[in-house]
Amino acid sequence: MLYLLGGSGYIGQAYQSFLRRKRIPFKNFRRAELDYADVAVLTAALRAGRPDFLINVAGYTGKPNVDACELHQAECHLANAVLPGRIAAACEAAGVSWGHVSSGCIYSGTRPDGGGFTEDDAPNFTFHAPPCSFYSGTKALGEEALAGRPRVFLWRLRIPFDHVDGPRNYLAKLMRYARLLEAANSLSQLDEFCAATLACWERRVPFGTYHVTNPGHVTTREVVDLIHASGVCRKKFDFFQDEAEFMRVAAKAPRSNCVLDSTKLARAGIAMTEVHEAVARDLARWQETAG
Repeated sequence: MLYLLGGSGYIGQAYQSFLRRKRIPFKNFRRAELDYADVAVLTAALRAGRPDFLINVAGYTGKPNVDACELHQAECHLANAVLPGRIAAACEAAGVSWGHVSSGCIYSGTRPDGGGFTEDDAPNFTFHAPPCSFYSGTKALGEEALAGRPRVFLWRLRIPFDHVDGPRNYLAKLMRYARLLEAANSLSQLDEFCAATLACWERRVPFGTYHVTNPGHVTTREVVDLIHASGVCRKKFDFFQDEAEFMRVAAKAPRSNCVLDSTKLARAGIAMTEVHEAVARDLARWQETAG
């Protein structure tokens, strides 16, 4: 039996769908029924239920985007910076192994040699390395709270997408935005992300941090070309002149655009589809939402 925290969000719903398809028994806990931010409450629930593994997807991302985190800093800090440490304390007390879904947005750009950041590279888009968004800063603090903790996976997600139209899907966002910012990024296909993270536990790979992203990276214009080629959306896409214009007219907080190296995951025997191929595949099976 797996326990899932934060299963009502975009990533959490993907986990629920994946676990049901694979017929893996799980229980999703909502804050309304279990205050998992309370160490004593969560510890008691873990000792009583004795799950085989716990996955934490709970966090605060802001709606419609991370700019909202600048306005709701208390909620963002509690969910992203404080909660992971509390879950770790409860899991350690109950003897439960677990995985924490973090974010690659604690990085910006690429390594000096032009390659993607590895798990050993210090984050460079945090409160310790400003400027950064409040969201990114709190996600980095959450990781710091888990440093040195035993029996925990830290999985870094990066710009999720899948084949179903929706407000959180990166591909759908690009189709809806009036203007786009050209940037190079790593991406995470949602179903593959869920499969890869579960494989970490099922295959008993070493605990620690993993970049769970599709190999390679894409630019915004490359994704737009793939959208056009698929026929899903044929509109003419307009781009900002540069990041300075984007920040001046469209954003409140700096954005993380970065490339992550997922070699460590591959070396553990867990494969994900090359990113261009994964985007093209999901566009080829694109599902519009009703309404």
